[in-house]
Amino acid sequence: MKKLALFAILLLPFSLKAQVRKVRGEMRPPVIEITKLDFAKNELNYTFEKIKLQNQRWYKYNAVGLNMSEVAYSNWSAGGVNSVSFLADAKFRRRYLVENYFWDNELIANYGINIQTGERLRKTDDQVLVSSSFGYRTGFRDWYYSSKISFNTQFSDGYDYPRDPDADPISRFMAPGYLYLGIGMEYAPEKEKVTVFISPLTMKATFVMDQNLADKGSFGLAPAEYDNIGNLLKHAKQYLIEVGFLLSGKHEIELYENVNMVNQVSFYTQYDKSFGNVDVDWQLSFDMKINDFLQARIGTHLKYDDDIKFKEETLPNGVKHLYSPRVQFKQILGVGLKYTF
Repeated sequence: MKKLALFAILLLPFSLKAQVRKVRGEMRPPVIEITKLDFAKNELNYTFEKIKLQNQRWYKYNAVGLNMSEVAYSNWSAGGVNSVSFLADAKFRRRYLVENYFWDNELIANYGINIQTGERLRKTDDQVLVSSSFGYRTGFRDWYYSSKISFNTQFSDGYDYPRDPDADPISRFMAPGYLYLGIGMEYAPEKEKVTVFISPLTMKATFVMDQNLADKGSFGLAPAEYDNIGNLLKHAKQYLIEVGFLLSGKHEIELYENVNMVNQVSFYTQYDKSFGNVDVDWQLSFDMKINDFLQARIGTHLKYDDDIKFKEETLPNGVKHLYSPRVQFKQILGVGLKYTF
């Protein structure tokens, strides 16, 4: 009996070890519950609100228009000439305003043509204007330290009508082209559509990228040099750089319901012997909205450029006398389509 008991005691560790192994073989890995990550809704909302706020800080304006007029005759006893005119215009503006900074950009393009029976196509309007300004608010309300750049040229050749079929153009793309770059101060209230820019240091660059026009001394450039019998000695430069004082302003206001006025003017004089001779560029327009797509427009454009001399007469030897500058004036009246978005 003692031997049997001793034998049982000796087998007990092996039996326990086998049971432990058996239990270990049936054990399952611990189950880990995956907790769903809950994004911080406040942070997500803040991101969307920030994007929305950035978009709200941009003022956006887009407008394209087309005006047309047409006159046709058939057996009209009083006489007349059939004609049709088109005037297309586009304006795009982006203004960004945040805290003490603003960034204003504008693109304006106009092009008009006139077609008459028995006449070649004539250009009636042609302009490309790109401008950009940046400002930092001063300690005074609505006043900013500002810098401004603008560029102005045209799309196609211009002629002096009526013209000879073989006549050379009197203006072309980039002939002339005007570049203004100035620094100063700008008055730009947030709640009113008015700006005033004062720049005591403005560079004006005039480009005439047609050598024929440049050699003639067009648009204020010094003409080419010739000898006594008319042989070309030296071509004229195709650019003119000036530094002067610039004052410009723009005002937009709704006079009556659906009647808007835009008044834009600039004055420039250069710091040299011609200081005090002021270049003037004044544009005034009235836009009268008929419905969402129809609009009537009346506009005037007055210019005076001290560098542009008008041809008065040609002497028998071919020399052309240039006299003092003149006031240039253009008036536009049209009814047509306009789409803003």
